[in-house]
Amino acid sequence: MELRTRFAPSPTGYLHVGGARTALFSFLYARKHGGKFILRIEDTDLERSERIFEDQLLDDLKWLGLNWDEGPDIDGAYGPYRQSDRLEIYRQFANKLVEVGKAYEVYAEMEEIEKLRSDILAKSETPHYTREMLEELSTPQKIREYKSSGKKPAIYFSIPRKNWILKDLVKGDVNFTEDSTGDFAIMRSSGLPTYNFAVVVDDALMKITHVIRGDDHLSNTVKQMALYESLNFELPSFAHLSTILGPDRTRLSKRHGSTSVGEYRRRGFLPEALVNYLALLGWSHPEQKEIMSIEEMEKIFDLDRVSKNPAVYDEKKLTWMNGRYIREVSDERLYEMSKPFIVPKVFSEEEYVSNRKWIIQATKSLKTELEELSQLPEKMQIFFAKPEVDHELFTSIEKSGVVQAYKILIDLYESIDDWNVEKITEATKKAVKDSKIKASDFYHPLRKILTGKESGPDLVEFIFLIGRENTITRLRKFLEG
Repeated sequence: MELRTRFAPSPTGYLHVGGARTALFSFLYARKHGGKFILRIEDTDLERSERIFEDQLLDDLKWLGLNWDEGPDIDGAYGPYRQSDRLEIYRQFANKLVEVGKAYEVYAEMEEIEKLRSDILAKSETPHYTREMLEELSTPQKIREYKSSGKKPAIYFSIPRKNWILKDLVKGDVNFTEDSTGDFAIMRSSGLPTYNFAVVVDDALMKITHVIRGDDHLSNTVKQMALYESLNFELPSFAHLSTILGPDRTRLSKRHGSTSVGEYRRRGFLPEALVNYLALLGWSHPEQKEIMSIEEMEKIFDLDRVSKNPAVYDEKKLTWMNGRYIREVSDERLYEMSKPFIVPKVFSEEEYVSNRKWIIQATKSLKTELEELSQLPEKMQIFFAKPEVDHELFTSIEKSGVVQAYKILIDLYESIDDWNVEKITEATKKAVKDSKIKASDFYHPLRKILTGKESGPDLVEFIFLIGRENTITRLRKFLEG
């Protein structure tokens, strides 16, 4: 049998890092075992579902490199892959359950059902519904009113009263007692399916063999197991991933910082860095490696190395990892990725194209200082902002011979016929040698004079990039005090 996993987001918001990790693990497991990765859009919450969220979800998944084999935009044998296009399928299966007595119609308003729940709670009992309770609400008069007005009843599933055992691939054996849950709705009076019903029908008909998801769905699983049994569907294997916690050990939320994939994209994180970090949230490499490509993960990922314990989200580590990936990216790719951060803050669209060679060299020189690409506009100001004269620095070096060395340097720079890094390096070294001073006494003040900072890009590279005229102007301004 072909192994098939799925990711089934609801388009009611942006892709959260928790959802991205679930998608990644489902994708990697399918790839490791030569299976298929399916994308299904669960959009039956019509009030909250928006196409803009769906479009962004698809775009973020593609950006991460999690390409699906079947989905709303890729035909497959088990479509459609959007729940709003499958409503008739759910109705048919719900009606079959009613016909065989495993489900029943409830002619009652939501307010009445909520009151029933409140009454049960008032008795200090677990608010589980039974068939008898709900059918009492469906009085003959209520049934006549519904039918005369054309209003549809809700359909509730009559859950078998027994104990259930889930053999979870991550959690191990999970026991559900017969009082774990009561009867529950599978079709609303609006004609829309509930989550637990639709997900079972879809996973079964789409031949999903492995359901990998967050453990916030664990409590739903007993309901789904009962539905699989009643519908005579084969139960898939389940793997529930532990919760992602913030540094304070509470559930990850916006108060911990960025939590959506889109936010990290806007901040200038590389997809391979985010994928690499997400993979380590609850899973570990057999050799404890931390830096790895998605292609390597596809070959070695398996669920037996997924931890039962919650993963702690450390954005500092993610940021460090992103900086490392930035340093390794090619100059050409860095130029392409930098565009949305540099245009229009530093250059116009036209200038970005016409100054392509300079920008490639400038961004390359800044690589070691970057942790996210959104830092580029600020970091690039070093090439344009003219530093103020540091009078204290001038006083401290005035008697050391360095001032004379800088005068020699100006003459040497003016004599360079072809302004390039090699010639600049030769001239700079010659100025040090001819002045007979220590290189450390020469270079550190020179950086401060030209950049206004104690550290930064390679000094000779910087001098080349700001050009001969700017370099000499800054030096003369300093020497003139």
